[in-house]
Amino acid sequence: MDFRSWAGLFALGSVWGSSFFFFEIALGAFGPLTVALLRVLVATAVLYAAMLLSKASLPRDRSFWLAIAAMGVLNNAIPFALIAWAQTSIDSGLASILNATTPIFSMILAVFLVRQETLTANRTVGLVLGLAGVVVLIGPDTVSPLGADPASQALVLLAALSYANAAIFARRFLIGNHALATSFGQVLTATVALAPLALIFERPFLATPGPETWAAIAAIGAFGTALAYPLYFVLLRRTGATNLMLVTLINPIVAVLLGVFVLSERPAWTTFAGMALILLGLSAIDGRLIGWLRRRST
Repeated sequence: MDFRSWAGLFALGSVWGSSFFFFEIALGAFGPLTVALLRVLVATAVLYAAMLLSKASLPRDRSFWLAIAAMGVLNNAIPFALIAWAQTSIDSGLASILNATTPIFSMILAVFLVRQETLTANRTVGLVLGLAGVVVLIGPDTVSPLGADPASQALVLLAALSYANAAIFARRFLIGNHALATSFGQVLTATVALAPLALIFERPFLATPGPETWAAIAAIGAFGTALAYPLYFVLLRRTGATNLMLVTLINPIVAVLLGVFVLSERPAWTTFAGMALILLGLSAIDGRLIGWLRRRST
């Protein structure tokens, strides 16, 4: 990959990594469904304004809107709600590390379900290391110090599985569409999906959020979603799905650092051990780890 692609990956990883931090703040005033709804609602408004300024147009064919509706559910509504729900019980750093299993799920789906890729030695090693990292994270030692429970951690893993399905789906059905129009369409459909659930089950109009909460919502909607997803689709076209997965190497680092230094979170040793195993697994899947070891041995 060239310098611009790497710069895009680091930018995307930084804004997505900070999203877990902003979730933690917003959940102090709103329920998880409401936080997920407000995130996509802000993103919808920002992206609509961007479309007006750029004079971009939306495709009108039915196949695009069917695909974009599925993408909005898989890539926004389901994972945003699940992660927010999980973060009512676990800290932002742990949630971001568990979310870093997304490319592992993508590899499993690509190899065994849709058969788009083959199971190489690199990917086998990466899969074993990644799954070992998940086992370390959700082990009994993790539960007590952080007050985390396996059910909440499982919600983040389900969100990662949803992201993985979305990446494979986008590669097959949305790769040729305009990034801005695709991003707007998916957050619009996610807003439609989440609005009735949040209004019925959480009644957000009864909440009394302060300026800090609204600032967190604005940041996660404008930067963590509206800015992030056009960049996501550009990078998907430019680097391919496999290289795009490397963005998850950056997310946990940003989220853990923000959690430690701003929210005063105290990750257990298992958090760092699990993160290390998952990062090694991702490096192996990408091929860099095994290539480096081979060069060292020669």
